[in-house]
This record gives sequence, C-alpha cells and structure tokens, in this order.
Amino acid sequence: MESVGELKNVEFMNIEEGSARAAKVDPNGLDKQGVSTSAHSVGHDSWQQAGFMLVTGFSCGYILSYSSLVMVPLGWKWGILVLIAIGLYSAYSSWLLAAFHFIEGKRFIRYRDLMGFVFGKYFYYITYVSQFTSFFLANMGFILLGGRALKEMHLSFSDSPWTLQYYIIFAGLAFLSFAFLVPTMSAMRTWLMLSAFMTSVYVILLMVMVVDDGRSNKSRSYDVGGSQVGKVFNAFASISALIAANSGGLLPEVQSTLRQPAVKNMRKALLMQFTVGILFYYGVTVVGYWAYGSSVSWYLPQQISGPKWVKILINALVFLQSIVSQMMFVAPIHEALDTKFLDVKEKLHSSKNVRGLLLLRAIFYTVTTFITAAFPFMGDFVTLIGSFSLVTLTFVFPSVIFLKVKGNTARIEKKIWHWFNVIAFSLLTVATTISAVRLIVNDVTQYSFFADT
Repeated sequence: MESVGELKNVEFMNIEEGSARAAKVDPNGLDKQGVSTSAHSVGHDSWQQAGFMLVTGFSCGYILSYSSLVMVPLGWKWGILVLIAIGLYSAYSSWLLAAFHFIEGKRFIRYRDLMGFVFGKYFYYITYVSQFTSFFLANMGFILLGGRALKEMHLSFSDSPWTLQYYIIFAGLAFLSFAFLVPTMSAMRTWLMLSAFMTSVYVILLMVMVVDDGRSNKSRSYDVGGSQVGKVFNAFASISALIAANSGGLLPEVQSTLRQPAVKNMRKALLMQFTVGILFYYGVTVVGYWAYGSSVSWYLPQQISGPKWVKILINALVFLQSIVSQMMFVAPIHEALDTKFLDVKEKLHSSKNVRGLLLLRAIFYTVTTFITAAFPFMGDFVTLIGSFSLVTLTFVFPSVIFLKVKGNTARIEKKIWHWFNVIAFSLLTVATTISAVRLIVNDVTQYSFFADT
C-alpha cells in the first residue's frame, strides 16, 4: 500500500472535491474490478440514520454509571469543567477526522485503512489493535450491563436471585441473536427508531425518579475521598470514562455507511450527537450526582426509590436498548470477520453465507460472554476503553493525519496547535492507562473470578 509519505505533492481535497472524485475512483468501497471490498453495505444510508445511531449508541446503559465514574472522583467544579472540555474536544476531533474520509480520490471505509494509507503498515496494525481492543472491551461492558439490568429486574420479584453470571449468559445470547438477525450497521435502520423511543422513555423515567430522590435526600455529600495520590489516579480514570462516553473510535466505519456527500452528512450526524445526544448522557450524569452525591451507585437504577413497576420498566428498557446499541460498537469486528470468511458477492443471509455468519457470531459472543462472566467489573471496562485506545484514536490520530497530509501547506499556528494535541494527549494516554490498570488490579484483589458483584 502506497503511503502519503511516499507521494511528493499531496493535496488534501475539500469536501466537494472528495465527493466528486470519489465517485470516479472509489465510490462504495469497490476495488479496481468493481468487486465489493466489504461484506457490509457502504454508502447507502442517510445522515439522519447515522445521527440516530450515534445518539442512541452513546445514550446506552453505560450512562447509568457515569455519575459514579466521572463526577464522584472529580467533584462539582472539576467535574463540570472536564465534562465541557472533553465534550468540546471530542466534537472538534470528530469533525476534523470526518474531513479525511477522502484523500486523493480514495474513500476510506475503515480507520485502519486510512492510517495505513497515510503512514504505512505499522500504523495500520497499531490502529487495528487499538480499535479492536476497544470494541472487544465495549462489547464485554454491554454484556455485563445487560446482565446487571436483568438481575435488577429479577430482584424486584425475588430476594434470592441467581448469581450475576446466569444473567450475563442470557444477555450474551440476546446480543448474539440480534447480531445474527441484524448483521450490519445499515440493517439497523428500523431498529434505531425503536431504540430512540426506548432511550427517551427510560431516560425520562429515570430522571423523574432521580430528581424526586434528590429533593428528599438532605444528607448527601459531595466530598471527594481518598489520599492525594488516589485522587489523582481516580481523576485520570474518570477522564478515561468520559472519553468513552463521547467517542467510540469508529467514526470512519460509521461514515462509510453514508451516501454522498459523505463528509457533510457525517458532520450533520455529529451535530446531532453533540447536541441532542449529549443532553441525554450528560444530563443523567449530572442529575445522578446531584441527587445522591458521592454515594451514587455505579448502576443508577439500583439506587432509585419509587414504584416497583418503574424500576422494572427502566431495567427492561435498558436491557432492550442495549441489544440494539451494542451493535454499533461491535459492527467493525463483524465486518472484518464477514469480509474475511464469507462470500462478499453474496448477501449475508444467503444460503451460501448463513451458516458461516451464525458460526462467526456464535464464536465471538461465546468468547466475550465467558470473559465478562469471569471479570464482571463494568466500571473498569469503561475506563480501560477510554484510556488504552480511545484517547489515541479520538485525539492523537486526527492531528497526526492533519500534520502529515496538510503539514506542507498549513499555517504555522495550525501546526503548533496540532503538535500540542499530539504531545498532550499522548501523555494523557499514558496517565489514564496507568490509572485504569490500577483500578483493575484493585478490583482483582477484592473480587474472585466469576464474582457475583
């Protein structure tokens, strides 16, 4: 693969040039022979569909842990500042990365392909590992979240529920079934409207219950506990969780589903995420912390009072919504496996592919479900996702791409700005990863394998 570094006169195209030239060179992920290079559909979806997918995906049940993971370690002052800063930076970096969907007339439907074209095979594999580690951990977190929601529902009917591992298995089976029946991002079209409805209902119900609890809770405290060293590590861990709340490290893969003009349409979808979507997950985060203070639960529905039927409904909606939402974060892994092992000339549910499709999904979800059952620490999944890979994928790589592609023509102040981003967020990656590993080590010492948390 020829990299941009080997090309003498690289001119980064603007949105219109990229759209026009891509129609001649690589409109829908096609190779030179016109054969699809992906088993999943490319270039067919509207920006509204991508917007709904981003809003519901990032407003999934993960948001029920953000009050504990983000606000408790930081407190009000730093918590609000970090919420604003990470939100703005995430929106800016995503906006920037969307512009590089086309370079020299080529359309990059995968993040790793983009990095490989610009920097060579080494960065291709770094991006590959970073992305897929993030997606794998995210899927484990979703399965754990689903299992927790099912257990909370059962607790409403019984004082002696099964251990968490049984519910994790049920959640894994549900996710497997959905991923087989709805195998791609584009196939989620109808389901996204249902997911948006469920998201709105469970968030509104939850907010009403939490606000009611907050009004009657006069003894809450917002003190940030722990030693000074512990506070620093916990603060970095909370930043990791917040990055995971705003970015999934899969923007090129989401953008690949969009019809032309793909850059403008992706930016419209991003506006939807960082306006409508952020109200959901930031709203729950702030209100949950306000209501319960430093004692807020890592799974918010566990703490709310109110009628039993409300708790059951919230947990049921969280579980069902998570089945749909998890698909966005794991679809790039499915795409890689499907493209590698299935016949890309045939439909995924064709007689030739259907058995292979089922086998691939079954193997993947068996592995992730087993590991999740063995290590049921949801907060650790969130922080490790944010620290290990998302800081790099979200903040570092877009700036290094800009410097490589636009470095010869960009103004000096822009170069300084992007070099600052690269250095600052590379250091943040180290700090947040150390903090996340520290949390995992602490939890491993506190819990046994297959713990009923």
